[in-house]
Amino acid sequence: MSPDTTVRAYSDGSAIGNPGPGGYGVLLTWNGQEKELSAGYRRTTNNRMELLGAIIALEALKRPSTVILSTDSQYVVNGIEKGWAKKWRANGWRRNKKEMALNPDLWGRLLNAVDRHHVTFEWVRGHAGHPENERCDVLANTAARTNAVLVDEEFEKTQAAAAAE
Repeated sequence: MSPDTTVRAYSDGSAIGNPGPGGYGVLLTWNGQEKELSAGYRRTTNNRMELLGAIIALEALKRPSTVILSTDSQYVVNGIEKGWAKKWRANGWRRNKKEMALNPDLWGRLLNAVDRHHVTFEWVRGHAGHPENERCDVLANTAARTNAVLVDEEFEKTQAAAAAE
C-alpha cells in the first residue's frame, strides 16, 4: 500500500485590537508527520493574518501537492471557492467600479500558491473544539502576543498613506 500523499493543512490568524499585533499559526500533517509554523507581526489585521496563514501553509510545501486546507476564515474560503479573488485580480483588484479589493498583495500570493497545488478548502467553525484549529489558534495568538516583531510592510504603508490624506 502506498503512503497517503495528501497534505492536511490547518491555518489560523489573529490580531489583537484589529488592527494591532497579529500572528498566524499553521499545522501541516502528512504521512504521519507534523510541522508547525507561526510568526508575529507588530501591526496588522485579522483578515491579513488569516490570509497569510493559508499562504504560508501552501508556500511551505516543497513540491506540488494535493492539499486539504482547513481554516475558520470564511473570508479566505469564500474568496477562493466562490471565485471572488480571481475576479478581483481580473478587474485590477477592484470589487466593483467604486471599491478596491482589500489585501490584494496577499490575495495575489494566495492565488499563486493555490495554482501550484491541487487545493480543497474546508471551513471549520472556530473555537468549537476542532483540535487542529485550536492548535493553530494557540500558535497565532502566542505569536501575536509574544513574537510580534515582523513588519507587515504593505499594511503599514497603506495605513501611513491613509493617515497622510
